[in-house]
Amino acid sequence: MRTRTRLLAALSATVLLATACGEDSEPDPMRDQQWALDALKLPDAWGETKGDDTVIAVVDTGADLDHPDLKGRLVDGHDFVDGDDEPKDMNGHGTHVSGIAAAHTDNGVGIAGGAPGAKIMPVRVLGAGGTGDNADITKGIVWAADHGADVINLSLGESGLMARLLKGGVLNQAIAHAHDKGAVVVAAAGNEGTALQPYKVDTPVLVVGASDQDGKPADFSNFGAQQAVSAPGVGILSTLPTYRTKETLKDDSGYGELDGTSMAAPYVSAVAALLHQQDRTPDQIMAAIRGTAKNPDGLAKLGLGIVDAKAAAAKD
Repeated sequence: MRTRTRLLAALSATVLLATACGEDSEPDPMRDQQWALDALKLPDAWGETKGDDTVIAVVDTGADLDHPDLKGRLVDGHDFVDGDDEPKDMNGHGTHVSGIAAAHTDNGVGIAGGAPGAKIMPVRVLGAGGTGDNADITKGIVWAADHGADVINLSLGESGLMARLLKGGVLNQAIAHAHDKGAVVVAAAGNEGTALQPYKVDTPVLVVGASDQDGKPADFSNFGAQQAVSAPGVGILSTLPTYRTKETLKDDSGYGELDGTSMAAPYVSAVAALLHQQDRTPDQIMAAIRGTAKNPDGLAKLGLGIVDAKAAAAKD
C-alpha cells in the first residue's frame, strides 16, 4: 500500500437514509469515481456471475465490522493479533481491501464491490501499524483455508511478505495448504518498483502488479514474478473505517483513495470469486485469469497483462 490518500466528503443524508431503510436496489452514489471496475470490465462480467456463495478471506489488518457498505457482507473471521474473534481494523488497510473486493453493490450507499455476491472473511494478522510476523500471517492463511475461504487475498507487501516468500519458508507451505483445500490465493506484488520472483516457482499463488488509469504499469509496482498479472492500483476509491485509524486521521467519512499493489490484488480476488461461482477449480480459475489478461503493447512490467473479467468469465 502507498499512502497517498484523498478522503471524500461525509455521506449525504440521502445515503444515510437509504442505509437505515435497508434499500437494496439503488445506484451507489460514488460508482462513477470507480474507474477500475470499468477498466477490468467487471460490470460486463456480472451478467454471467456475481460471485454468489463465495467467501473471500482478506488476511490483513481486519475490517470495520459496522461499516455501512460492509455490514452484512461479512462472515465470521478471527483476530490473530489480539487472539479473539473480533477482527476490528485499527489501521484502515484491510477495510479498504475488503470494499474493493465485495462492498455492497446497488444499495444506494457509497461504492460498488468487484464481486457483488461474495462475502468477506476478515482475518486480522497485522496490527494498527500495518505490520505483522510470519507466525500470525501463516496461521491466518491456514485458518482461512480451514474455515471455508474460497479465495484468499494477501495484500501484505508492506509487512515484508514478498521478502519472506523470496526466501521460501513457511508461507509457501501455507499457500500450498490453502490451494489443496480448494482456495485461490491472490497476492500483491509489492511496491518497491523492482523486478523479483517473490515466491517459489511451484507455489500456487497468483501475483498481482498495479496499473494506472492509462493502462500502464504503476511506477511503484514490483514486476517479474512468473505468470503475474496486473490490475488497477492507482487512485482506488474504497471503504475506510468510520472511526479514527492510521488511514483516517484527517477524515473518518468512511471512504477514500489509496495507491498500491495492495489495491490491485483484491480486484483480482473479486474476479476469482466470480469464476468460483461457475464451479471452476483453483487451477482453472488461475488459468482463466492469466489466459485472458490483456497486454497489447507487450509491456514487461504488466506481466501477462491487465485482467479482463468479462473474458475470464465468458463460458466456453
